[in-house]
Amino acid sequence: MLAITSKRKIWYLVSGTLVSASAIVLILWGLKFGIDFTGGSLLELKFPKSIPTVTDLRTAVTDVTGQSSVTVQPGSDQKVIIRFSQITESVHSDLMSKIRATYADVSELRFDAIGPTIGNELRQKTLWAIILSVIGMIVYISFAFRKITRPVPSWQYGTLAIVALIHNLIITAGVFAVLGKFYNLEVNASFVAAMLTIFGYSVNDTVVVFDRIRDNLIHHPNTNFAQLVEDSIQQTFRRSTTTGFSVLLALLAILAFGGETIRDFTLAMIIGIAVGTYSSIFLAAPLLVDAQRLRVKKK
Repeated sequence: MLAITSKRKIWYLVSGTLVSASAIVLILWGLKFGIDFTGGSLLELKFPKSIPTVTDLRTAVTDVTGQSSVTVQPGSDQKVIIRFSQITESVHSDLMSKIRATYADVSELRFDAIGPTIGNELRQKTLWAIILSVIGMIVYISFAFRKITRPVPSWQYGTLAIVALIHNLIITAGVFAVLGKFYNLEVNASFVAAMLTIFGYSVNDTVVVFDRIRDNLIHHPNTNFAQLVEDSIQQTFRRSTTTGFSVLLALLAILAFGGETIRDFTLAMIIGIAVGTYSSIFLAAPLLVDAQRLRVKKK
């Protein structure tokens, strides 16, 4: 089996390199925000019979405006709301001409400039929700591991789970910064939803490994801690990798056949879950060994 704890400096180097590179590209290039963050134009249409497919409408808008970030929301009564970045009246006229050339009886109900759906207030509330969630996770994991006070105190399990989580989120955001720079990929509400999903999945995956460590500490209290952590990782390795691989297969199928509507969400999930599976095995658990050794040195 692959040695984990004895080679942990290698895994730290890999993680450190990925996090550093992600932080650098985020500082230099940042994320390319879509209309959910920046605002834009809203076009509401009504079709006499049936609504065209989302892909057809998005293609029509993209061909005229040259924009890749287009949100199409079908509604009731054959109505469709299309959101995209701000355009001039002449481009709007060209767009309607193209749509009417394909769908002769279409009616334009409104064309407005709109503000961002994810405004400053919502961003602040989201940030506070994340901060409170992090604190809640640390408290909960500390409580769940409260009977394990040696050789690592229970609160450090929660703290290291959050360290692994931050590692996952930074790398995922860094990849999107690179894709935004070179492939014009924008982040929007679906990206935020994916990041919050990764938030929960990553911590859950890490806690599975920690729970096995706790169980082994109860049944084998005299075992060397580094060896006990290694044994616990090996015992959960197949479960973690199999679960992660199964989820990735489903997400890859969605990415290939699900269409552009959920492409960004799926791509963020693929990156986050792949990195999350890695960090729960190769980062979070080995960090416990160094936390224990640092504790011994201080004593």
